Amino acid sequence: MAQQARELLIEQVRDYHRRRAGDTGFEPGVTWIKSTGAVLDDDDVAALVGAAMDLRIAAGPSARTFESRFAKLLGARKAHLCNSGSSANLLALSALTAPAVGRRRLQPGDEVITVATGFPTTVNPILQNGLVPVFVDVQLGTYNVQPELLEGALSNRTKAVVLAHALGNPFDVAAVKAFCDEHGLWLIEDNCDAVGSTYDGQVTGTFGDLSTVSFYPAHHLTMGEGGCVVTNSLLLARLVETFRDWGRDCWCEPGEDDKCLKRFDWQLGGLPHGYDHKYTFSEVGYNLKTTDLQASLGLSQLDKLPAFGAARRRNWDRLRRALSDVDGILLPEATPRSDPSWFGFAITVLPDAGFTRDEFTAHLESRRIGTRLLFAGNLTRQPAYRGKNWRVAGALANSDIVTERTCWIGVFPGITDEMIDYMAATIREFAADRQRIGAGVPVAT
Repeated sequence: MAQQARELLIEQVRDYHRRRAGDTGFEPGVTWIKSTGAVLDDDDVAALVGAAMDLRIAAGPSARTFESRFAKLLGARKAHLCNSGSSANLLALSALTAPAVGRRRLQPGDEVITVATGFPTTVNPILQNGLVPVFVDVQLGTYNVQPELLEGALSNRTKAVVLAHALGNPFDVAAVKAFCDEHGLWLIEDNCDAVGSTYDGQVTGTFGDLSTVSFYPAHHLTMGEGGCVVTNSLLLARLVETFRDWGRDCWCEPGEDDKCLKRFDWQLGGLPHGYDHKYTFSEVGYNLKTTDLQASLGLSQLDKLPAFGAARRRNWDRLRRALSDVDGILLPEATPRSDPSWFGFAITVLPDAGFTRDEFTAHLESRRIGTRLLFAGNLTRQPAYRGKNWRVAGALANSDIVTERTCWIGVFPGITDEMIDYMAATIREFAADRQRIGAGVPVAT
């Protein structure tokens, strides 16, 4: 009876979602075109409600299943879920500070090379672990690291490189990997914006010693909130789990006891022999776990990843073709040898455009087209980093251009062909009008 009631309720939930979603249509200039957003269907709602009905309110079977399936999808050995992509970056970097890493362990004062342009939580774990970010510039167009600047950033304290694939566009993996291998440096890939992207036919998130993913609604897959750390190293995977789970030494799942068959037979640190292994802590860690509700949604979303990626590529390609001859703006370009699963469509307003970035974004917003800046722009100019311990290698001219003249608009799967065409027409008309105004030609209002 209980199972029948459960199935009936789930079907009612599906029906409710289908009725609520409906087909609202698109009205140009009236319907808001978001820059990002989750695409959710009745399977997703059913997964969430089913987990809630079963009261799986902590990490459980869905979380473990998702970790296994996601690792297999990427061709990696281990994946560990956590509560956000930002926490995933913190866990990945923190794992490299553990004594178990050995002589390559990151220690306070060591340097980590990264780019000045990006999202703060790619860089914050470097500072939070007492390390020194070394900022290099990005390329315009790809908005990724300029690989030729890496050598100039190197010092005798350099231990790691942490880079994000910008807006889903892979950085030059071959050059970055060669640099890291030559100098014995750790590589962490922030893959939060690029799940499903490939470089030389290999999916991103599999090139670094560790990689991170976000499942925030803006990203390729969503759990509402959530993140993941991926690695092929069993040692690093174990350390990620330890830091995620309060820093405890025990690897039993919550509610599980004595998996090692010696729960009361350990002697670690200054503790007495036989101190309960479940309450023995080998790292100064956190509680950054996720829940089964989130993981259930993630499992439902996981099957949709190929379709989501295809939609992102299709939308980006359609928009790029439509804007290919527009003067005054620099369009984005894929890194050579890559096939991005795009997060967004970046546009840089050129110096001679006849309009500013702020005027451009204001116009798009007035036409109900959502815009975003390229995250924090040049991080060294952000108030949060004043007085912090970092250094710059070379000029950050392009990072400043991004801060002052770059924005991006959406290509996520919820955007239709009709929306893309409207976005392109709005941009074309605005740029043409501004050029006519600059030439002294009257423009109809």
